Amino acid sequence: MDARDSKPSTERRPTLFHLATTGALAAAAIFAMVDCGDNGDDDGGSNNGNATANGGSNCPPSTTNGTGGSPSTGGSAAAGGAAQGGAGGAQADAFIQQVQVRLDAGRETFRYDTFGDEAFWGGELRLHDAIKGETLGGVGPGVSPTTAIELGLKVDQDALPTDIVTGIENGTIDLSGPATTIALLQLNAVVGVTGFFDADGDLTSMGIQCALCHSTVDEAFAPGIGHRLDGWPNRDLNVGAIIAAAPDLSAFTDLLGVDDATVRTVLDSWGAGKFDAELILDGKAFRPDGGTAATLMPPAFGQSGVNLHTYSGWGSTTHWNGFVANLEMHGKGTFYDPRLDDPDKFPIAAANQLGHIKADEDLVSGKLADLHLYQLALAVPTPPTNHFDSVQAMQGASLFIGKAQCANCHVPPLFTEPGWNMHTAEEIGIDDFQATRAPDNRYRTTSLRALFVREKGGFYHDGRFPTYADVIDHYDTFFNLQLTADEKLALAEYLKSL
Repeated sequence: MDARDSKPSTERRPTLFHLATTGALAAAAIFAMVDCGDNGDDDGGSNNGNATANGGSNCPPSTTNGTGGSPSTGGSAAAGGAAQGGAGGAQADAFIQQVQVRLDAGRETFRYDTFGDEAFWGGELRLHDAIKGETLGGVGPGVSPTTAIELGLKVDQDALPTDIVTGIENGTIDLSGPATTIALLQLNAVVGVTGFFDADGDLTSMGIQCALCHSTVDEAFAPGIGHRLDGWPNRDLNVGAIIAAAPDLSAFTDLLGVDDATVRTVLDSWGAGKFDAELILDGKAFRPDGGTAATLMPPAFGQSGVNLHTYSGWGSTTHWNGFVANLEMHGKGTFYDPRLDDPDKFPIAAANQLGHIKADEDLVSGKLADLHLYQLALAVPTPPTNHFDSVQAMQGASLFIGKAQCANCHVPPLFTEPGWNMHTAEEIGIDDFQATRAPDNRYRTTSLRALFVREKGGFYHDGRFPTYADVIDHYDTFFNLQLTADEKLALAEYLKSL
């Protein structure tokens, strides 16, 4: 609970930012609401204090000091009258414009920046040759648009010219051959994948972006083709099968110390919607029960106000962005995490100094701040009203904060704990396999907002609970909640409504 909630408040109203949710961000909803009774002295300064100091008029006049402002800012604003208000309005406009520039830069990074990783995916693995196929100078059968969509890749409808859209609609464009896939790459229409071409139009390399795993499309045009949904996890994407199609996996065989066939077996075990980020750190490809060690793709939205990132709380969003950009995407940047020096916990990472990455040219670090800002601004999607029973959901809401005890950890409105949101495996009644693959040996309380976009593949980090009912049954048994069948149904409907 924020300390400001205990203070008298005169009014709450939106400030500075708004969010247009029509497919593209117009401005950030980072500070959606502020307590206008606050003087800005707690938690390192509030938006109200800074807004009044800059002459903004987002809150009623204050007679207290705002952080960074002169004494009695509200009184000064009143005395200054229209002149100060005008100056403050200009400053506010400039600030919004600056934020918009940064949001645009962050979105560009999220959607299109490879961080130089084409040197790995194209230069070492030669995945572009697998896309072209033997008939176009590559290897194997090639990757057609139909095959690409079957692998979970998505096509950005808004990047397609009208003639291409018409050709797909009337069947005159061939979706069964790799030449069309290459044409889509030339249009920059494959979400999360960038093709690199020479002067003759030949595909010479390829790279990937954040959007590959953390975006999907609304399929407004056709299955796998539609408008981008940034931040949504792509639970259709079969990363393992895509990597396994590469002609050269020596980068992985050398790192992991196993043969080519073993690497391909591991990759093929992941399945759709899963990826194993820790494999290159500890070499643990399978769980003790024989199941894959890969975990489900998480969303990239809903991070504002949430402390630690990843299922096992590796660090902040910025830390994990740097981790992934350098170690998983194989971009060219700088990354430091001495926790990876532990030879017992992370033998592969320690042996290869993966916690001490420093490229000759850093193509990552300068983009992390704007990328983080964009992710914080991504709105949490709202489930359609026909996705849940509203009457039962209202009943489930009472159970959520009452008998079912869900809100003890999934605290509204974040639906995770504000602050340190980590728990041991024993506290939640599951095994500790994935937890012990991270530095703190714990699991993070994942936010429950927008569960409807994560239903495919199941729940928890590894999808061990296929349905809402399975999750509820687990906690009902573990905590001896003694929920009735009707109460379980109501609770499930409430979870669907979040």
